[in-house]
Amino acid sequence: MAVPKKKISKSKRNMRRAHDSLGGAAYEECSNCGELKRPHHVCESCGWYNGLELIEGEQAA
Repeated sequence: MAVPKKKISKSKRNMRRAHDSLGGAAYEECSNCGELKRPHHVCESCGWYNGLELIEGEQAA
């Protein structure tokens, strides 16, 4: 049966887990209105996605 030979300290355990945290969310500029939006999502401010108006928004281009 596999049993650890020595106790791993909290410091060593946390160093191993240092890369497991979540990264920041990616944003890009909307090509229609210039607001920041998530990639591959409809723009919340103008309703455009990939050059098409999918949702009637407040701004019209």
